[in-house]
Amino acid sequence: MRGDCRNVYICRQNRIVWEKMTEKSLSFDSLHIREEDVFRQMGYDAVSPPDVVAELTATMLNRLGEVASPCFGYVTAYGSLGASTLEVGDVTLHVGKTIARQLQGAEAFAFFVATAGREVEALQKQHFASGDMLGSYIADAIGSMMAEHCADQMEHLLQVNIDKLGWHHTNRFSPGYCQWPVSDQSSLFRLLGDDTCGVTLNAQYVMSPLKTVSGVIGLGTEVRRLDYACALCKMPQCKLRKR
Repeated sequence: MRGDCRNVYICRQNRIVWEKMTEKSLSFDSLHIREEDVFRQMGYDAVSPPDVVAELTATMLNRLGEVASPCFGYVTAYGSLGASTLEVGDVTLHVGKTIARQLQGAEAFAFFVATAGREVEALQKQHFASGDMLGSYIADAIGSMMAEHCADQMEHLLQVNIDKLGWHHTNRFSPGYCQWPVSDQSSLFRLLGDDTCGVTLNAQYVMSPLKTVSGVIGLGTEVRRLDYACALCKMPQCKLRKR
């Protein structure tokens, strides 16, 4: 499906050619997750967490520093953007009108996956199985942050790689948000290929490891990364929503 020519920077005349996959494993320390960030993730914005929470959080962060294996991968391609769809070769993504508007002006697109890895999920399940709901909750919070910070690292490397073209990038957008159906994960994974960073997709479109994010980013000279357009979004429970 990807053809013989893999370099999107050279093969501009072929509008459906993929660049080869960029995949990178990271260290836990490179994610720069601090205890205070985890506390905020758990809702301790204005008050200090109890000692037991602080101690268990520190223990988990130290443990994950030894065993965690976060990873990201992305591939770039040309595509055709419609009012609510993005077509790349024979793959159609039903991104919805809101995301399509945010991608307007893109000259190409990056499709990505970023995962916290299986170790934090195993840690969360271990605490849950033993009846330690607090430990399970803390591990869950750390895992969510790991996946997002890993995606941040992906965006940074992506920008370094497109700087040579004078390109910028948009925000990242994922299935399940802004009316982009989760079922499109199957189409997205067709673009990413099999087993990128060890991430798999089940029949219910749930990624494994669970603490994984995937999606699309617009690339080009006329796009910019903006504040998330909360006024356009219909998800009041979104953690990125401005209050």
